[in-house]
Amino acid sequence: MSQYPEGTLGTAEGDATAQEPSAPACVLTFNTSDPSGGSGLAADVSTVASMGAHALPVVTGILVRDTAEVIDSHEIDPDVVVEQARVILEDVQIAAVKVGFLASAECISAVAEVLADYSDVPVVSYLPNLSWMDDEQQGSYLDAFKELILPSTTLLVGNHKTLTDFLLPDWESERTPSARELAVAAAESGTQFVLVTGINLPDQFIDNVLASPEGALAGERFERFEAGFVGAGETLSAALAAILASSDQVDAAVSEALSFLDQALDSGFRPGMGHVVPDRFFWAMPAPEEGEAPEPPPQADLPTDDPAIKGASRRVH
Repeated sequence: MSQYPEGTLGTAEGDATAQEPSAPACVLTFNTSDPSGGSGLAADVSTVASMGAHALPVVTGILVRDTAEVIDSHEIDPDVVVEQARVILEDVQIAAVKVGFLASAECISAVAEVLADYSDVPVVSYLPNLSWMDDEQQGSYLDAFKELILPSTTLLVGNHKTLTDFLLPDWESERTPSARELAVAAAESGTQFVLVTGINLPDQFIDNVLASPEGALAGERFERFEAGFVGAGETLSAALAAILASSDQVDAAVSEALSFLDQALDSGFRPGMGHVVPDRFFWAMPAPEEGEAPEPPPQADLPTDDPAIKGASRRVH
């Protein structure tokens, strides 16, 4: 019998025994185009595919960047963003949504209208470091994100400092807020869980903690080493969306996604002169031959613009 499903080249006409193969879970992802391949839709599509799901990418803007830094960003008409999403949603059943960088407050408003119609679908929202934006633009973006995206968000992912500045901008204590305190602040806007990454610990360790307003639910520690990555947070959040497309166990999804990211960073590569890019298809690389020493973890002197995780193979259980 042919390996192809009915209706494609290789299926005999009238073959009643031919059946459609089971389709992978579909993940709708809103994000910008990134020509470096490190972040944005390139990160989402490759990560979701590597996790065994199918990405439905909706372009929200265009980043002008290399592997070292973001130079500029160009918006896409919000009506065009909505049209992209609505057309594919009328055709394909989605199992999860990933929300990345939406380029503008106007686009945030448009995407929020789409999310409101799919309240039963898990939404993973990632908040990157936006320090490259001017203050006014960044302020309007974050205000809109908090007001319009957080109410539809199942799981908010972000670096500890980024989430602190976003959720608790008036924090004045000498100690940094806990993951639970950030979860409480996010819950005020309707978000169920937060995954706080890059929490500094003593002795060169960093922590990554899943929390709800009731407290910490899960966590993984990593040993820090001096490597700067682009796309770590995008990879982690896209992996989470792919896993939650077929599971409702958030704590187990976080553990699996962190394990995936750990290995992707450990196999990371530097395609240019800037940061290291996670290898989201690390599992497809041939294993080292017997007696051959493994490649050392990538090193980078530049500070990362995506400080979600710095740990690669030095994972601490």
